[in-house]
Amino acid sequence: MAEEIQHDASDYGINAKLEGIDWRTLVEKRDNYVIRLNGIYANNLENSGITSITGDATFVGPKEVQVGDKTYSGDKVLIAVGGTPEMPDIPGIELAINSDGFFELESLPKKCAVVGSGYIAVELAGVLQALGSDVDLFIRGEMPLRTMEPDVVEIMVDEMSAMGVTWVRGEINELSGSKDGPKTATLKTGEKYEGYDEVLFAIGRKPVTDTLNLEKTGVETTARGEIVVDDASLTTQQDVYAVGDIITGAIQLTPVAIAAGRLLSDRLFNGAPLEETKMDYDMVPTVVFSHPTMAVMGLTEAEAIAKYGADEVTCHKSTWVNMMYSREFLVQDGHGPKPPRTRAKIVCVGKEQRVIGLHMVGLAVDEILQGFGVAIKMGATKADFDSIVALHPTSAEELVTIPPWQAKYKPQH
Repeated sequence: MAEEIQHDASDYGINAKLEGIDWRTLVEKRDNYVIRLNGIYANNLENSGITSITGDATFVGPKEVQVGDKTYSGDKVLIAVGGTPEMPDIPGIELAINSDGFFELESLPKKCAVVGSGYIAVELAGVLQALGSDVDLFIRGEMPLRTMEPDVVEIMVDEMSAMGVTWVRGEINELSGSKDGPKTATLKTGEKYEGYDEVLFAIGRKPVTDTLNLEKTGVETTARGEIVVDDASLTTQQDVYAVGDIITGAIQLTPVAIAAGRLLSDRLFNGAPLEETKMDYDMVPTVVFSHPTMAVMGLTEAEAIAKYGADEVTCHKSTWVNMMYSREFLVQDGHGPKPPRTRAKIVCVGKEQRVIGLHMVGLAVDEILQGFGVAIKMGATKADFDSIVALHPTSAEELVTIPPWQAKYKPQH
């Protein structure tokens, strides 16, 4: 909303002015929403006849859990404790906050360093910049989100740069300053960046399993504390299961954990068959709420070539300006800052051009992916995309009008 007022309203003849952010009101309304949501979940548990026990739980046996001075046991046990932010072991780290600390900020920092190349770092950098902070985003490599399709990541980097985010390529190995005063970040190269009100690290998360006393269960874990499971979410201990961010090779997304938990519940308590309730970690759609938003599913072009060979892979790409920004485009007539762009890239395999990857960045791509994700999961081809009448004027129509139309009939060379 702040971005629309600052950058888009005037292009529609709307005389609006952003006079600042009431941070306390924003935080209060956000916190009230979370409290309300937690209350809904608690009521749902109670209405379902589930007993909730609050406390720090540790295993005292294969299927026995102690909370306080009481011990509880069950025929089946599910471990779903999630993860916590990691912090680097560098001098001065006590001056920094992690991604959880973002939600505890009492005021909007005027200047902020965000450290990390993943979802959370990119998202928080965009939020802070849009709200009025001067943000430097520190990444170790040349580009963030290195596992994603470069064709869409580059658009996101360009657009975030245009909104004012500064990309700093280097690794911080020391912080100095004071907790309540300005802070300086020193890179491994010796280069210094000064004057930060906050330094926020979002460099990854680790499983919260170190206090569970898992050695009492016979559950196998990795050195990082990840729980080893099979394709049915079963650990190495009979009738002890694990889902979510804590399992080996986890896709660390809340909806993935929810889906895995629902499937497991259907199997254990609703009589659903094993083969129909195994969590499928292939073709999982995901969204990065960056500025602009990224929505991706399936293989990148490089991953597809590595798996199937270059001769089997065909890609189709389109870049356009949303109608939301068309007024800006017409007014500027090609001069000055360019309006935000949207890009979609479809990755296909085989002569039938089955869609095995969809990568998008721009306005509303998160909503677009949910529907197209169903089609891709069902094995849709580029010709299937082409066969649908385009809904005009929308952004989604771009995905069913990317040339060449009716790709399965394109001339063979």
